[in-house]
Amino acid sequence: MQPFPAESLHYACRGSGLLLPRRLILGGAVVGAVPFGSALARTARHAGKLAAPAIIGGAEPPKPLIMLDPGHGGKDPGAIGLSGTYEKHVAEAAGQELRRQLLATGRYRVAMTRSSDHFIPLAGRVELAQQHGAALFLSMHADALHNPSVRGASVYTHAHGASDTQTADLARTENSADRYGGPLVHGASPEVQQILASLVTEETRTGSAHMAQAVVSSFRSRVLLLSHPHRHAAFAVLKSAQIPSVLVEMGFMSNRLDEAALKQAGHRAMVAGALCDAVNRYFAAAGAGLAG
Repeated sequence: MQPFPAESLHYACRGSGLLLPRRLILGGAVVGAVPFGSALARTARHAGKLAAPAIIGGAEPPKPLIMLDPGHGGKDPGAIGLSGTYEKHVAEAAGQELRRQLLATGRYRVAMTRSSDHFIPLAGRVELAQQHGAALFLSMHADALHNPSVRGASVYTHAHGASDTQTADLARTENSADRYGGPLVHGASPEVQQILASLVTEETRTGSAHMAQAVVSSFRSRVLLLSHPHRHAAFAVLKSAQIPSVLVEMGFMSNRLDEAALKQAGHRAMVAGALCDAVNRYFAAAGAGLAG
Protein backbone atom coordinates (compact mmCIF):
# COMPACT_ATOMS: atom_id res chain seq x y z
CA MET A 1 0.00 0.00 0.00
CA GLN A 2 1.29 3.44 -0.85
CA PRO A 3 1.76 5.70 2.18
CA PHE A 4 -0.90 8.35 2.42
CA PRO A 5 0.25 11.83 1.49
CA ALA A 6 1.45 14.05 4.28
CA GLU A 7 -0.94 16.76 3.10
CA SER A 8 -4.06 14.58 3.53
CA LEU A 9 -3.02 13.56 7.02
CA HIS A 10 -2.34 17.18 7.85
CA TYR A 11 -5.84 18.29 6.84
CA ALA A 12 -7.51 15.27 8.42
CA CYS A 13 -5.90 16.16 11.71
CA ARG A 14 -7.15 19.68 11.41
CA GLY A 15 -10.64 18.34 10.90
CA SER A 16 -10.36 16.30 14.07
CA GLY A 17 -9.14 19.25 16.07
CA LEU A 18 -5.53 18.05 16.08
CA LEU A 19 -2.56 19.63 14.38
CA LEU A 20 0.31 17.25 13.73
CA PRO A 21 3.73 18.94 14.05
CA ARG A 22 5.57 18.93 10.75
CA ARG A 23 8.60 17.34 12.35
CA LEU A 24 6.50 14.19 12.86
CA ILE A 25 5.81 13.78 9.13
CA LEU A 26 8.65 12.26 7.14
CA GLY A 27 7.87 11.22 3.56
CA GLY A 28 4.23 10.60 4.42
CA ALA A 29 5.00 8.35 7.40
CA VAL A 30 4.07 9.14 10.99
CA VAL A 31 7.00 9.10 13.39
CA GLY A 32 6.28 8.57 17.09
CA ALA A 33 3.86 6.62 19.20
CA VAL A 34 0.13 7.31 18.55
CA PRO A 35 -2.47 6.49 21.25
CA PHE A 36 -4.74 3.80 19.77
CA GLY A 37 -7.99 5.49 20.68
CA SER A 38 -6.96 8.99 19.67
CA ALA A 39 -8.51 11.01 16.84
CA LEU A 40 -5.19 10.82 15.03
CA ALA A 41 -5.21 7.02 15.27
CA ARG A 42 -8.79 6.82 13.96
CA THR A 43 -7.88 9.13 11.07
CA ALA A 44 -4.87 6.99 10.23
CA ARG A 45 -6.97 3.81 10.27
CA HIS A 46 -9.48 5.39 7.88
CA ALA A 47 -6.65 6.41 5.57
CA GLY A 48 -5.01 3.01 5.65
CA LYS A 49 -2.98 0.74 7.88
CA LEU A 50 -2.05 2.17 11.27
CA ALA A 51 1.63 3.14 11.39
CA ALA A 52 3.69 1.15 13.86
CA PRO A 53 4.71 3.26 16.86
CA ALA A 54 8.38 4.06 17.30
CA ILE A 55 10.06 2.37 20.25
CA ILE A 56 11.85 4.95 22.37
CA GLY A 57 13.68 4.30 25.60
CA GLY A 58 16.54 2.34 27.08
CA ALA A 59 18.97 5.22 26.60
CA GLU A 60 22.19 4.70 28.53
CA PRO A 61 22.94 7.16 31.34
CA PRO A 62 25.68 9.69 30.59
CA LYS A 63 29.24 8.61 31.27
CA PRO A 64 30.70 9.99 34.51
CA LEU A 65 32.70 13.17 34.09
CA ILE A 66 36.19 13.31 35.58
CA MET A 67 37.54 16.78 36.35
CA LEU A 68 41.34 16.90 36.13
CA ASP A 69 43.02 19.82 37.87
CA PRO A 70 46.65 20.43 36.86
CA GLY A 71 48.03 22.50 39.73
CA HIS A 72 49.21 26.10 39.48
CA GLY A 73 49.60 27.83 36.09
CA GLY A 74 50.19 31.25 34.59
CA LYS A 75 51.91 33.62 37.02
CA ASP A 76 51.94 30.82 39.62
CA PRO A 77 54.79 28.44 38.66
CA GLY A 78 54.30 26.14 41.61
CA ALA A 79 57.44 24.46 42.88
CA ILE A 80 60.64 24.98 40.91
CA GLY A 81 62.90 21.95 40.63
CA LEU A 82 66.62 21.83 41.30
CA SER A 83 67.31 22.03 37.57
CA GLY A 84 64.70 24.73 36.99
CA THR A 85 61.66 22.61 36.06
CA TYR A 86 58.34 24.29 36.81
CA GLU A 87 55.70 22.27 38.59
CA LYS A 88 52.96 23.92 36.52
CA HIS A 89 54.41 22.47 33.30
CA VAL A 90 54.79 18.96 34.74
CA ALA A 91 51.24 19.04 36.11
CA GLU A 92 49.74 20.15 32.80
CA ALA A 93 51.68 17.59 30.76
CA ALA A 94 50.68 14.78 33.12
CA GLY A 95 47.09 15.99 33.11
CA GLN A 96 46.91 15.93 29.33
CA GLU A 97 48.32 12.40 29.26
CA LEU A 98 45.83 11.22 31.87
CA ARG A 99 43.01 12.83 29.90
CA ARG A 100 44.11 10.91 26.79
CA GLN A 101 44.22 7.61 28.65
CA LEU A 102 40.86 8.10 30.36
CA LEU A 103 39.14 8.98 27.08
CA ALA A 104 40.74 5.96 25.42
CA THR A 105 38.85 3.66 27.82
CA GLY A 106 35.55 4.91 26.40
CA ARG A 107 34.10 4.91 29.93
CA TYR A 108 34.34 8.58 30.87
CA ARG A 109 33.96 12.16 29.87
CA VAL A 110 36.91 14.33 30.90
CA ALA A 111 37.26 18.05 31.56
CA MET A 112 40.27 20.02 32.79
CA THR A 113 40.35 23.11 34.98
CA ARG A 114 43.08 24.33 32.67
CA SER A 115 44.54 22.99 29.43
CA SER A 116 47.02 25.82 28.93
CA ASP A 117 49.38 27.91 31.03
CA HIS A 118 47.03 30.28 32.85
CA PHE A 119 46.19 31.09 36.45
CA ILE A 120 42.97 29.92 38.13
CA PRO A 121 42.08 30.75 41.76
CA LEU A 122 41.57 27.78 44.06
CA ALA A 123 37.85 28.43 44.51
CA GLY A 124 37.49 28.72 40.74
CA ARG A 125 38.83 25.20 40.29
CA VAL A 126 36.24 23.76 42.65
CA GLU A 127 33.52 25.84 41.01
CA LEU A 128 34.42 24.50 37.56
CA ALA A 129 34.03 20.94 38.83
CA GLN A 130 30.63 21.79 40.29
CA GLN A 131 29.47 23.55 37.11
CA HIS A 132 30.41 20.50 35.03
CA GLY A 133 28.63 18.14 37.42
CA ALA A 134 31.86 16.18 37.92
CA ALA A 135 31.67 12.74 39.49
CA LEU A 136 35.31 12.91 40.60
CA PHE A 137 37.86 15.71 41.09
CA LEU A 138 41.56 14.87 40.75
CA SER A 139 44.14 17.60 41.43
CA MET A 140 47.67 16.88 40.13
CA HIS A 141 50.84 18.30 41.69
CA ALA A 142 54.59 17.88 42.17
CA ASP A 143 55.45 20.19 45.05
CA ALA A 144 58.66 20.85 46.97
CA LEU A 145 59.66 20.02 50.54
CA HIS A 146 62.31 21.45 52.84
CA ASN A 147 63.99 18.05 52.93
CA PRO A 148 65.42 17.28 49.45
CA SER A 149 65.98 13.63 50.31
CA VAL A 150 62.24 12.89 50.47
CA ARG A 151 60.90 11.39 47.28
CA GLY A 152 57.90 9.40 46.10
CA ALA A 153 54.23 9.86 45.26
CA SER A 154 51.37 10.37 47.71
CA VAL A 155 47.66 11.16 47.75
CA TYR A 156 45.73 13.55 49.99
CA THR A 157 42.14 13.94 51.10
CA HIS A 158 40.49 16.78 52.99
CA ALA A 159 40.36 16.95 56.78
CA HIS A 160 40.23 19.74 59.37
CA GLY A 161 43.62 18.79 60.78
CA ALA A 162 46.75 17.56 59.06
CA SER A 163 47.93 13.98 59.39
CA ASP A 164 51.54 15.13 59.94
CA THR A 165 53.73 18.24 59.89
CA GLN A 166 54.96 17.60 56.35
CA THR A 167 51.39 17.48 55.04
CA ALA A 168 50.48 20.59 57.04
CA ASP A 169 53.34 22.44 55.31
CA LEU A 170 52.14 21.22 51.91
CA ALA A 171 48.60 22.39 52.61
CA ARG A 172 49.82 25.84 53.69
CA THR A 173 51.86 26.14 50.48
CA GLU A 174 48.98 25.03 48.26
CA ASN A 175 46.42 27.19 50.03
CA SER A 176 48.59 30.27 49.53
CA ALA A 177 48.47 29.95 45.73
CA ASP A 178 45.81 32.66 45.49
CA ARG A 179 48.43 35.28 46.40
CA TYR A 180 49.36 35.23 42.71
CA GLY A 181 45.88 36.44 41.84
CA GLY A 182 46.45 39.95 43.14
CA PRO A 183 44.07 42.07 45.22
CA LEU A 184 40.93 40.77 43.48
CA VAL A 185 41.56 37.19 44.62
CA HIS A 186 41.41 36.62 48.36
CA GLY A 187 41.43 33.35 50.22
CA ALA A 188 38.54 32.72 52.57
CA SER A 189 38.97 33.60 56.21
CA PRO A 190 39.58 30.73 58.65
CA GLU A 191 35.99 31.09 59.86
CA VAL A 192 34.58 30.80 56.33
CA GLN A 193 36.92 27.91 55.55
CA GLN A 194 35.62 26.04 58.59
CA ILE A 195 32.03 26.59 57.51
CA LEU A 196 32.78 25.39 53.98
CA ALA A 197 34.59 22.35 55.29
CA SER A 198 31.61 21.46 57.49
CA LEU A 199 29.44 21.30 54.37
CA VAL A 200 31.43 18.39 52.95
CA THR A 201 29.09 15.43 53.29
CA GLU A 202 30.03 12.11 54.82
CA GLU A 203 29.27 10.47 51.48
CA THR A 204 31.79 12.76 49.79
CA ARG A 205 34.42 12.01 52.44
CA THR A 206 33.86 8.29 51.99
CA GLY A 207 34.16 8.56 48.22
CA SER A 208 37.36 10.60 48.53
CA ALA A 209 38.86 8.01 50.87
CA HIS A 210 37.99 5.17 48.47
CA MET A 211 39.60 7.05 45.59
CA ALA A 212 42.73 7.66 47.66
CA GLN A 213 42.92 3.95 48.47
CA ALA A 214 42.54 3.14 44.77
CA VAL A 215 45.43 5.50 43.94
CA VAL A 216 47.70 3.86 46.53
CA SER A 217 46.81 0.37 45.27
CA SER A 218 47.42 1.31 41.64
CA PHE A 219 50.70 3.12 42.34
CA ARG A 220 52.17 0.47 44.62
CA SER A 221 53.57 -1.80 41.90
CA ARG A 222 54.51 0.97 39.45
CA VAL A 223 55.43 4.22 41.18
CA LEU A 224 57.58 4.80 44.26
CA LEU A 225 55.40 5.89 47.19
CA LEU A 226 56.04 7.77 50.41
CA SER A 227 55.69 5.81 53.61
CA HIS A 228 52.04 6.15 54.70
CA PRO A 229 51.12 7.48 51.23
CA HIS A 230 47.48 8.38 52.02
CA ARG A 231 47.53 11.57 54.08
CA HIS A 232 45.11 14.39 54.82
CA ALA A 233 44.94 18.11 55.57
CA ALA A 234 42.71 21.13 54.96
CA PHE A 235 43.51 21.60 51.28
CA ALA A 236 41.29 24.39 49.93
CA VAL A 237 41.00 22.81 46.50
CA LEU A 238 39.43 19.66 48.01
CA LYS A 239 36.53 21.44 49.73
CA SER A 240 33.70 20.36 47.44
CA ALA A 241 30.59 19.39 49.36
CA GLN A 242 29.29 17.03 46.66
CA ILE A 243 32.29 15.74 44.67
CA PRO A 244 34.77 13.13 45.93
CA SER A 245 38.16 14.84 45.58
CA VAL A 246 41.81 13.90 45.95
CA LEU A 247 45.11 15.68 45.46
CA VAL A 248 47.93 13.57 44.03
CA GLU A 249 51.57 14.47 44.53
CA MET A 250 53.29 12.66 41.65
CA GLY A 251 56.68 13.31 43.26
CA PHE A 252 58.63 16.25 44.65
CA MET A 253 60.49 18.88 42.66
CA SER A 254 62.80 19.29 45.63
CA ASN A 255 64.22 15.81 44.99
CA ARG A 256 66.61 15.49 42.07
CA LEU A 257 65.51 11.96 41.14
CA ASP A 258 61.79 12.79 41.26
CA GLU A 259 62.32 15.91 39.18
CA ALA A 260 64.35 14.03 36.57
CA ALA A 261 61.70 11.31 36.34
CA LEU A 262 58.78 13.74 35.98
CA LYS A 263 60.55 15.53 33.14
CA GLN A 264 60.35 12.29 31.13
CA ALA A 265 57.21 11.67 29.06
CA GLY A 266 57.53 7.91 29.64
CA HIS A 267 57.44 8.31 33.41
CA ARG A 268 54.48 10.69 33.24
CA ALA A 269 52.66 8.15 31.05
CA MET A 270 53.31 5.49 33.69
CA VAL A 271 51.96 7.78 36.44
CA ALA A 272 48.92 8.58 34.27
CA GLY A 273 48.39 4.88 33.63
CA ALA A 274 48.36 4.17 37.36
CA LEU A 275 45.89 7.02 37.92
CA CYS A 276 43.67 5.76 35.08
CA ASP A 277 43.68 2.33 36.71
CA ALA A 278 42.78 3.98 40.04
CA VAL A 279 39.79 5.72 38.43
CA ASN A 280 38.65 2.38 36.99
CA ARG A 281 38.98 0.76 40.42
CA TYR A 282 37.06 3.59 42.06
CA PHE A 283 34.06 3.37 39.72
CA ALA A 284 34.07 -0.43 39.81
CA ALA A 285 33.85 -0.23 43.62
CA ALA A 286 31.18 2.47 43.40
CA GLY A 287 29.12 0.23 41.13
CA ALA A 288 29.39 -2.51 43.73
CA GLY A 289 28.19 -0.11 46.42
CA LEU A 290 31.59 0.19 48.07
CA ALA A 291 32.37 3.83 47.33
CA GLY A 292 30.60 7.15 47.30
